[in-house]
Amino acid sequence: MQDALWRMSAAAQAAAVRGGKVSAVELVDSHLDRIASVNPRVNAVTQLLAERAREAAAGLDRRRAAGEALGPLAGVPFTVKESTPIEGVPTTFGTARFRDLVASADAPPVARLRAAGAVPIGHSNLPTLILAGMHTRSELYGDTVNPWDSGRTPGGSSGGDAVAVATGMAALGLGNDSGGSVRIPAQFCGVAALKPTTGRFPADHRVLGPADPGPASQMLVTDGPLARSVGDLALAYEVLAGTDPRDPRAVPVPAYGEPLPGRVKVAVVADPGGHGVHPTVRGAVTAAADALRDAGYDVREVSDVPRLDEALDAYGRITVTEFAPNWPVVRTLLGPGGDRYIAMMMERTPPASAAEFMKLMGTWLNIRRSWAAFLDAYPLLLGPVFTEPPVEPGLESRDRAGRDRVGSGMRLCTVTSFVGVPGVAVPTGTVDGLPCGVQIVGRAFREDLCLAAARAVEDRLGTLTPIDPRTGGEGRAH
Repeated sequence: MQDALWRMSAAAQAAAVRGGKVSAVELVDSHLDRIASVNPRVNAVTQLLAERAREAAAGLDRRRAAGEALGPLAGVPFTVKESTPIEGVPTTFGTARFRDLVASADAPPVARLRAAGAVPIGHSNLPTLILAGMHTRSELYGDTVNPWDSGRTPGGSSGGDAVAVATGMAALGLGNDSGGSVRIPAQFCGVAALKPTTGRFPADHRVLGPADPGPASQMLVTDGPLARSVGDLALAYEVLAGTDPRDPRAVPVPAYGEPLPGRVKVAVVADPGGHGVHPTVRGAVTAAADALRDAGYDVREVSDVPRLDEALDAYGRITVTEFAPNWPVVRTLLGPGGDRYIAMMMERTPPASAAEFMKLMGTWLNIRRSWAAFLDAYPLLLGPVFTEPPVEPGLESRDRAGRDRVGSGMRLCTVTSFVGVPGVAVPTGTVDGLPCGVQIVGRAFREDLCLAAARAVEDRLGTLTPIDPRTGGEGRAH
């Protein structure tokens, strides 16, 4: 039974612990055994919290024995990205300079998951400082390997969590996303992920001091869960949603909104901006659209999403302007070659003047207004996460052409982060041994609509994980 525990869904794991069918300690030990077996091959879990996890699980078992009711995630192990604090554990950001940066408290999403009974089992790998590129490679911990094919990147920046979840080392992962960083690893590793509406989950990304970052960092970065099924994603969503005094941005909006009248309209855009899409990805969008039609959705192909190229330009100008003053110092922390990804962006996109920046902030709001009108007409949008299958590790840092290719591939993720709306990445199957997927984007604070549609896709197309790691091209069809 213990060998099978890590294969169970998070919901089933929690139900088994609450019902006394297994102990929380047995559940944690099953995942620790899986980590010992698998992590040496994929390098996703960085700081393993074995004894702390066992102690937390034993505490849950004592509470259950005393007759206490346990939470909706009782005993469920989860990983936490190296940039998100776990109390008493270094928040390294994957750089040697921060290896002793011990967190004084859990970050709000970690605290919420823990309060629901979930057990942090380890930190997970990321690109150095989250800035070294899309591939999950850090100065401190090295490369994380895509379990489907070691010649393809697992994506990033939450690639460690995606790999841990995909291979059964954890039932849930906690990453964050400012332009695709939970959704892209989800597509590349065959799992599901949620980027919530800005303000849906409370967060506190002040790790290095008491000062808050500028407006771009405040508005673009959202914490989000990864899971092997949409049902588990919804369970994590319910736990993570809410307010917290540490985050005045968090909005007290109900997790589930009023049902929409009639059949829910879904706009389909397979090639946002008309910049090109790989046939495999177009096929994934078509398969998801067919699944939604079968589920009763009113699915309509539309010409494009609003103002994509303008949004991408504004995103770049605003983030570079905010980031530029700190770049000379940050560059020194990225390790050999780790600065190439950001350096190429800085060379192409000069910082804005004060007057230009003020105008850009108005443009930002105006683009959000355009998207609100679009999503008023079409409550859901179906499109790609990344417009290619998983690419080779480090493509975005290799040269200008590679960086442009990756930037184009993630464009729908970038613009939806920019406008602050929710998106759920969901797998659609495999082609040539590699996972495919799509994202379903919705109106602000209607994550429930996105999750329901993603579950309809999953019900018809199935789930892909957990899997055992493969090497080279083993996963490819011949």
